[in-house]
Amino acid sequence: MRLTGEADFAAFGLPGVPGTDAFWATARTPASVPDGDGWTTLFLRRGSGAASIGFESWSAPVPLRRWGETDCWYAEVRMPPRLRVTYQFLVGDAAYADPCNPAGAGGDRSVAATPDAPPQPHWPAVGPDDVLPLPRTRLRWASERLGGRRTVRVHAVGGGGPVVLLLDGDDWLYLHPATTAFESAVVSGDLPPVTLVFVPAKDRAAEFGCRPALWEAVRDELLPLVAGSGVRADPDRLVVAGQSLGGLSALYAALEFPGLVSRVACQSPSLWWSPGAARSADPLGGPAGGVLAERLRGRPDLSGLRVAFDVGEHETRMLPHCALVEALTEQAGATVRVSRSASGHDRAGWRHALLRDTAWALAR
Repeated sequence: MRLTGEADFAAFGLPGVPGTDAFWATARTPASVPDGDGWTTLFLRRGSGAASIGFESWSAPVPLRRWGETDCWYAEVRMPPRLRVTYQFLVGDAAYADPCNPAGAGGDRSVAATPDAPPQPHWPAVGPDDVLPLPRTRLRWASERLGGRRTVRVHAVGGGGPVVLLLDGDDWLYLHPATTAFESAVVSGDLPPVTLVFVPAKDRAAEFGCRPALWEAVRDELLPLVAGSGVRADPDRLVVAGQSLGGLSALYAALEFPGLVSRVACQSPSLWWSPGAARSADPLGGPAGGVLAERLRGRPDLSGLRVAFDVGEHETRMLPHCALVEALTEQAGATVRVSRSASGHDRAGWRHALLRDTAWALAR
């Protein structure tokens, strides 16, 4: 579909004359209409100058076009079935959330979903001006192994319980309301009570690569700090949840620190990783499964491990890496769950898997 007249805006549920105050008073986008086996999705921005839409790990930027001489800028974006994606309006060197969209992720991002994208129960819509609640318990972690100081937040959900380490914890604090979502899931009975530990990263590439320092520091420094915080926390059923490089690190910990990590929920883990791969011209172009596939071919005994794998169904180049490691992990004796999210490599698409797979990892 291509907009040629005012009636075409009405097809997206936008009546009125584009660019008028009455039009903007009711404008809510993105809005999608069926288009073959997918969707055409309309984005609007009110402004006086050119801008584009930047999508997270899904598409190249899409320029907005101006409607006549009005302040209405728009783009029609062809989207595949089942897609949830984070985006921003890019104006020069600045990035902004979409004022027409009530679903945000932090102050400068918004979330779009095609009508057939599965719902994400427990995750509330968060606008760009909303301030997310922060856990009251704040720990100062001065790590000798990792160097430097970092702030770790701890939140007992439903009175507390098994520890859930959320890697890239600041993203789940400031971009996506994990405390609210976990509380909703516990109240509804979809999760048992847990104690969330939001673990920030100072240098993701260094800390989340397949190196022991992070997990030695978690074992010897962070978990004792959590135990002494006064918050109820049961480390015996520890779950590590990570995404991308964090997912890689979580699975690495299960392989190399089995006495510490026996339950993992990883979304879109960077299983292409091997030393130096990130610096290559094509990081995903190396051997399938990277260094962890090589480790798993040695058939370690993973009979005590429960690991949930999830990857975005639109991450076509990630799928072979993940599929191989998923199979090898199960062949090594682990209890494995495999799923695919309606997203690309995007935290907005991982949110439901985070709750669902944490609950599965904790099942006895």
